[in-house]
Amino acid sequence: MARCSLVPFVLFSCFSLLYLFTKEWIPPSPSPHPSFSPQIQTLTLTPTRSSDPSRSKDLDAEVEFDFAPFVRVYKSGRVERLHGTATVPAGLDPSTGVASRDVAIDPATGLAARLFLPADLVPGGGGEGGGARVPIVVYFHGGAFVIESAFSPFYHNYLNALASRARALAVSVEYRLAPEHPLPAAYADAWAALRWAFAGGGGGGDRWVAARGDPARVFLAGDSAGANIAHNAAARAGKGKVRVEGLVLQNPYFWGREAVGREPRERWIREGMERSWGFVCAGAMGIDDPAVNPMGASGMGMGGWGMRRALVTVAGRDVFRERGLAYAEGLRRSGGGGVEVYEAEGEPHVYFVSNPWSPAAAKEIDVLVSFIHRR
Repeated sequence: MARCSLVPFVLFSCFSLLYLFTKEWIPPSPSPHPSFSPQIQTLTLTPTRSSDPSRSKDLDAEVEFDFAPFVRVYKSGRVERLHGTATVPAGLDPSTGVASRDVAIDPATGLAARLFLPADLVPGGGGEGGGARVPIVVYFHGGAFVIESAFSPFYHNYLNALASRARALAVSVEYRLAPEHPLPAAYADAWAALRWAFAGGGGGGDRWVAARGDPARVFLAGDSAGANIAHNAAARAGKGKVRVEGLVLQNPYFWGREAVGREPRERWIREGMERSWGFVCAGAMGIDDPAVNPMGASGMGMGGWGMRRALVTVAGRDVFRERGLAYAEGLRRSGGGGVEVYEAEGEPHVYFVSNPWSPAAAKEIDVLVSFIHRR
């Protein structure tokens, strides 16, 4: 295949989110309450090099790093997000019957979350939930570590669908993004969010988590970059003697220097992926670091991770498919608990987020629901 013909495939699959331009989504109902929904804005980093003040305007227009179609960083330090900044308010979604609200987990770092709970389970809401406790799904959105939000229309719709179908309390985490906060900042946020969920919503206790969450059924979940974050939270949970019930990785973002299976072997593709990883972690971790390549020689033993069982989903047209399958096989071989794999043949990367109401997405959500409720 000629190099030019691979470009659209690589941008779509490797970089994962061009579906944002083509998907259809159902606008959620407006929130009847004020919503804590911080917007992702164009920000300024400390300039990467000293410069004459008279050239400041030039530096503000000169690109330092182009991570299209997601973000550009200019030589002045300005960060421009090309998309993935839209947010929607929390509230009752009439199409699913799920209520949502926003909470601050750590005001010092800006760590926050949007909680999703079937409306009939809302404490004091007059529903039929009684004293029922439901699984807690701590979820991390995708977006190549640099865009998207727990408050975006994509993830608001997807978590509404998941909470409704699973009859679960979903905690969609608003973690810090690179490049302003390079990895491992998001990993630290994930760990803090997991501890918050286990603590019943912090020291004072969140009323939804404390009244409805089942601490014996806590799941870590995420898609793409968010799946990578969930994996790293599970690895830390194992070291910290924290035991989660399950790990759900949807189309996980893993990579490495050497190709696996049918991954592209073209040097320019692999070097491009390595550069993008170096960008999101500010060069702190190599492409074979266990954070992104847990199957590599430097990876830790999977059997010590903090979950009882795992579900890995892959998509047939996703460049990350091979890594997802290798990850699942590594879990099996290391005795990391029960491992399930689901493949959506013919589908692209994270197709289920772009349209959670499609038949293919509904089937994937069914797999997640079955996994969550299996004892």
